[in-house]
Amino acid sequence: MQQNNEINVGIGFATGRKNFQRVLKTNIYNWHESGLTGEKNIKLNLLVAYDLNYSNTKSTDYTNVNNKLLELIDNTYFIGKNEIQNELNYLIQEKVIDEIEGRLIFGSGYAAKRNIVLYTALKNNMDYLLFLDDDEYPMAVTNTRSSAIWGGQRILATHLYNIQNADITNGYHCGYVSPIPYIEFNDIFTEQDFRIFIEAISNDILNWDTIHLVMKNGGVTYADTEILVNNKIEEVQEINHTKFISGANLCINLTKLDRVSPFYNPPGARGEDTFLSTCLSKKKVLRVPCYTFHDGFSTYHHLMDGVLPIKLKYIEANSDKIITRFYRACIGWIRYKPLFLYITQREHYKEKIDEIRENLTDTLPQICTYFGRDDFMNMLNELEKYNRNVKKHYQQFIDSQQIWRRICGFLAGRQKVN
Repeated sequence: MQQNNEINVGIGFATGRKNFQRVLKTNIYNWHESGLTGEKNIKLNLLVAYDLNYSNTKSTDYTNVNNKLLELIDNTYFIGKNEIQNELNYLIQEKVIDEIEGRLIFGSGYAAKRNIVLYTALKNNMDYLLFLDDDEYPMAVTNTRSSAIWGGQRILATHLYNIQNADITNGYHCGYVSPIPYIEFNDIFTEQDFRIFIEAISNDILNWDTIHLVMKNGGVTYADTEILVNNKIEEVQEINHTKFISGANLCINLTKLDRVSPFYNPPGARGEDTFLSTCLSKKKVLRVPCYTFHDGFSTYHHLMDGVLPIKLKYIEANSDKIITRFYRACIGWIRYKPLFLYITQREHYKEKIDEIRENLTDTLPQICTYFGRDDFMNMLNELEKYNRNVKKHYQQFIDSQQIWRRICGFLAGRQKVN
């Protein structure tokens, strides 16, 4: 980490959950415990892009931060609907973008929220930006003993130590990383059925081998002790034109604006981190040794009160809440799969789509019977819809990068003037 020059670091959240304040409190005290608050050469900036519609919240659920916590950070930026519109008006007035371009970059969806955080960090001359999720906590859990072993993680410190020599640093995730619940196979729905289904919707990282291992642990991903003990750092290798990263526990180097790319996802889909991953061929991406615990089913809020479970329970498909989360994840995955294939395997695109269509047709009836919900059949309609629009979405993907370069050029010009 730099010792002489001041580091201006942003910590960004794209959130819509009611428990955001508890997650924020846990993280700020983690930064304090790591010795990063009060450092003369480190400025900590909190950036929060919030969505009031996600879980029917109000702006004060995000902005009303306890004064004791505010004393530990240098600046705060809360970005709601009005703030986004003001920035759009500003960029349009300066003739950097037009209204349609603004909606593409900063409109609705997961990518847009990350982009407005990224833009705000760049506009305010921040050197690095760490993205954290509002359902992840700075701790790791292992299963090397008869009971779960927990350890605190120095998330921000680890990224700051490594980011200066990289374009992106990405940590690890443990806990309930996947929305896929534990499944007891039977004659109606066999393991082979599920394998075919997963392979239809998966990518090179989310694949049957990784899912099968997680399912054997009851849906839990445990931290790797070798990574924790040996402080293992490795460069992310390119797989099929993609250097896979996650959207959180993710730090971006902002010191060279021409090397910063925007997020994108097709309308109504997920995959904003995956699509950014396809833009990193010429970037240096490091996997760094820090974990966050992903509370994917919102069942471990008490971790933030210091209550550490001895055992992590299986997430079984025995409630509407869990099945609905799995269903929504499946819809999100199938919506982004066509564009992902179009970007990474265009020469085999048609045959890949045909294969997915066939595999879904074969397995979705069993999925519907097993979970007692016919709406899983919607995945076929979504596949066809996003397949029909794949060229349009690809053009948006390309356009977003060109628009972003224009925005970065404008911001670079402002910095020179100032």
